[in-house]
Amino acid sequence: MGAAGPSRMALADFERRCREVLGSAHCRERGALDLEAGPGVLLDPADETQVAAVLRLAEERDLAVVPRGGGTKLEWGNAPQRVDAVLSTARLSQVLEHAWSDLTVTVEAGCTVENLQRRLAQHRQRLAVDVLWPRTATVGGILSANDSGALRLRYGGLRDLVIGATVVLADGTVAKSGGKVVKNVAGYDIPKLVTGAFGTLGVITRATFRLHPLPHETRTLTIGPASAAEIADIAARIRASPLTPSAVQIRLATGAGAEADVLLEGTTEGVGEQEEEISGLCGAIRAAAGPTHAWQARERLWDQNAEGAIQDPAIVKISVLPTDISIVASILGKIEREYSATWRAVIQAHGLGLVAVRAEGSRIVPLLAALRSAVEERGGSLVILRRPPEARGVDAWGAPGDALPLMRAVKAQLDPRGVLSPGRFVGGI
Repeated sequence: MGAAGPSRMALADFERRCREVLGSAHCRERGALDLEAGPGVLLDPADETQVAAVLRLAEERDLAVVPRGGGTKLEWGNAPQRVDAVLSTARLSQVLEHAWSDLTVTVEAGCTVENLQRRLAQHRQRLAVDVLWPRTATVGGILSANDSGALRLRYGGLRDLVIGATVVLADGTVAKSGGKVVKNVAGYDIPKLVTGAFGTLGVITRATFRLHPLPHETRTLTIGPASAAEIADIAARIRASPLTPSAVQIRLATGAGAEADVLLEGTTEGVGEQEEEISGLCGAIRAAAGPTHAWQARERLWDQNAEGAIQDPAIVKISVLPTDISIVASILGKIEREYSATWRAVIQAHGLGLVAVRAEGSRIVPLLAALRSAVEERGGSLVILRRPPEARGVDAWGAPGDALPLMRAVKAQLDPRGVLSPGRFVGGI
């Protein structure tokens, strides 16, 4: 793609051809939710054949296409270098096959997580993820952003749960891998490759997942408040014990004591026994029944109307060793003092967490740099998910590490002309 972008003639010809493929009602001007303003179209294909056709048209004209599901995570990652078309998966929304006796489901990428879970619940099954904004987040979107939530502690992440995927590559090739295989792309584990790739390798059109039964009973136990070190130590003791909580998260905030939430699932008797054992692990620190809305703490970091919310924050995802959770609290305390910052954090017991942080004016850019440096010094990583206006130009990803040449080679193999979400991923991929 040339730096100057396509000509108006190329864009007009692309739009005309797309209207022939999709119909005029499904090829229209981009709106406010479809990334940057300017020339370009929103494409709304009905099936994989139409997805393949419009991508083929885009590649032939060196146009840039950004896939979009529910639009809940379009601000994550770097802004694409160019957006000539946004490809919506809204009409690819069907649950294609629920093999309930085999505990698997095949679903189109545009199906919302809430609708999928409602369908699975009819047979008392679920996809064991607790993603952000399930009402609007789509299956393809959560795979692209690799958002699985606190249930990852017990059930693993999306790369552990997805067993098959169909992806349309930039040149229109329909690639299938894993469960229900028809055609493979030799040498690639497509489901795991596209999970977390932010739409830079292909457009996910359907996926097959392994499922888990719905538990007979669920109970939330809240521990604290206490110091961050004490709460982190209790979380570590729970992880090291024979207990099997489904989720453990630690909530931290400026000027407040730390608390931990523990999700117990199973039979009534089993949940009661686990609650007693966890209370014993807490010693003198209070452990009591907690509200189920504690598990929406991640979403409330974005909700500026929520109680205790931070207005116009930067929101970052950190990944550290579980043993470094209390150190993260110390790092945030230092950041608070040096930059007069306010912050809130929700960190899972396995070391993945979200932090909302705010500082006045020009302080936010050096604050983010200092926070990233401190986390990386511990061997962790920091990805910026939301930037306030003052930090628009800050790279989302940080140091790419030794894997960057391999990632670039994969991108060159699957999307050699840089059609899909150019520049959005690590290292400008």
